[in-house]
Order: sequence, then structure tokens, then C-alpha cells
Amino acid sequence: MEASLLIKFGAIGWVGGSLFYGLSKNGRDLYSWLGGKGTGQIEQMATKLDLMFVEVSEKNLTRFYQGYLLFLFFLGVYLLLPNVGAGFVFGLLFVWMGWTMPLRTINLLFSRRIKKFVLQMVDGLSLMSNGLRSGLNVPQAISIVQNELPNPISQEFGMILSQNKLGVTLEDAMSNLSKRMAHDDIEMFTTSVNILKETGGNLAETFDTIAYTIRERIKIESKIAAMVSQGVLQGVIVVLMPFALGAILYQIDPERIRPMFTTVPGWIMLVLMMTLQFLGGWTIWKIVQIKV
Repeated sequence: MEASLLIKFGAIGWVGGSLFYGLSKNGRDLYSWLGGKGTGQIEQMATKLDLMFVEVSEKNLTRFYQGYLLFLFFLGVYLLLPNVGAGFVFGLLFVWMGWTMPLRTINLLFSRRIKKFVLQMVDGLSLMSNGLRSGLNVPQAISIVQNELPNPISQEFGMILSQNKLGVTLEDAMSNLSKRMAHDDIEMFTTSVNILKETGGNLAETFDTIAYTIRERIKIESKIAAMVSQGVLQGVIVVLMPFALGAILYQIDPERIRPMFTTVPGWIMLVLMMTLQFLGGWTIWKIVQIKV
């Protein structure tokens, strides 16, 4: 018993001493690197929020991000109380796992905004085509779309008109739209407007053609998305099945399952199982993905 305690405290002292020595030698570089990573995350989040017309100062965004990381750390510590040492490690693991989650969430919301904009372009281009046939010019047709359709197309077309009123040419304002909303259909729309305004041509027919192209592409992408969702659901079921089966067996006969969590061979089996589960899930994910 005394020997095991001595080994335990010796291991804790060795890890603590190594950590202290490492921080004393490289702590400043580590702090600078972490600070740079955090600042980069905040700047990217602020840029994406600004593109979505969400006004949040970088100061408030920094406070939110710091509070979010502290919450993750203390959540990990709380879950393993009263074992503070393991809770400390678990808290750091939570912080590492959730480090990029806010930025990923904002990127997901921005991607959904672009998809919604592309869907609205079908109706928007039809309105612009009808407006041009009735004798309106391009800025007037854009104004109709801004007034008739909801966000995000109303915000983006309103930005085009605002830039044009401030002296930016319509061609540059259209190019700025394709930079803010990076998508092939939006690039096709802005490029066609800019080219036809210089060379001349029937913009109304061009808008009808673009609307038809977008509509057909959306149909194909919807069918592919349904097939991908079906494959992903099947993969999730296959990956989660061993965990569900293990939980059921633990409820039926816990004494037979407990050695897997309390012995070294059991830990090895768990690591091997998690590795194979990860590789299997990753393989299924790659198989079901269809690139258009």
C-alpha cells in the first residue's frame, strides 16, 4: 500500500515538475501563441458577424469568448469533483475540444445565409427581369427586390444601392457582393451584369436563364443532400450501436462489464475499440460524401 502511494505521489510530482519546468522555459512563447490563436479566432468571428450585418464590438466578443472558455474549463472540473487533478485535466480537454466551436458555429450560420440568399435569387431575378422589361434600369430593379423580399437578399441588395449612392460604380458594388457572398451562382449573376452593362445585351433574358440554372441546380443538390443524409444516418446508427449495446449489457450484468473500465487490459480494449470506431465512422463519412 505504501509503495503504491509512493509511486502515485512520485508520478504526480514528476508530471507537476515537468509542467512547471516547461512553463518556466517556454511559458512566454506558449502564452503568446495561445493569445495569437485566440485573437485570430475573435477577428474571424467579428469579420463574419459583420458580413451578416450583426453589430458586435471586438471588446464584447473577446469577453464572451473568454467567458466561454472559462465555462468549459470549470465544467470539466465540476464533472469530476472531488478529484480535482483529473478535473483539471478534463477541463483542459474541454477547452481544447471547444476552442473553435464558436467560430465553427458562426461559419455554419454564414453558410446557411449564403444558401438562403441563393434560394431567394430565383424570385429576385424574376422580379428584376420583369422590372427591366417594364423599362426600369438595373438599380431600380435592384430596389424592387430590396423592398419586396426579406433578408438576407434585402440587406445585400440594399448594400449595393448604398455603395452606388456613395459613388461606387455599380460594377464594383456587384463585385463586392460576390466577395462578401462567395458562391458560384452569385459570381455568375454579378459577372453577367458587369459584362452585359459594358458590352450590351438583353439582361432580362440573362436573368431568366440564370434563375432557371439556379433552380435546376437546387433540385439536383436537394436530391444529393437527401442521399447523403440517409448515408450519414446509417453511419451514425452503426457507430453508436456498440455503445448502446455496452450500456444494455452493463445494466444486465455490471460485474461482467466492469473489468473493462477498471483493469489495464480493459483500458487497452477500450482504446482499440475507440480507434476502430473512429476509423469506421471516418470511412463511412468519406464514402457517403458526394462532391458536386
